[in-house]
Amino acid sequence: MSLGSKILRKGAWKVATDHVVLDYDARLIRRKRLETAGGGSFMVDLPETVSLDEGDAFELIDGRIIEVRAAIEPVVIITGDLPRLAWHIGNRHTPCEVTKTHLVIRRDPVLENMLRGLGASLATQIAPFRPEGGAYGFGRTFGHAHD
Repeated sequence: MSLGSKILRKGAWKVATDHVVLDYDARLIRRKRLETAGGGSFMVDLPETVSLDEGDAFELIDGRIIEVRAAIEPVVIITGDLPRLAWHIGNRHTPCEVTKTHLVIRRDPVLENMLRGLGASLATQIAPFRPEGGAYGFGRTFGHAHD
């Protein structure tokens, strides 16, 4: 089984040999065996946990490039007063995809009720979830304190 111990960020590679489809949770990874869409498998073994975005890739020790694609999963499309709704979502440290016309979060009945109470319109969908990156442009913002 081949080993993937290097991450190539989106735009840093040209042609993939194969791809893996990972949901949001699975795109936070350090060590795991993954199966490709083409039926192959490889072992991911990274020095630390990393957050992967759609379009990133694993470079395997044999030179193959395996692209990361976002899996479809249950999400909520949110419309309404976007700045206000985004503030409430962010205040709950919830990953959120931000577009000019709507916000997207993963299904969460508690948040959905809160958002309806704030006047949001919600539509459920099965789609790739690509939330906004961390404060420095990519990845996830790991825990922090409110001192």
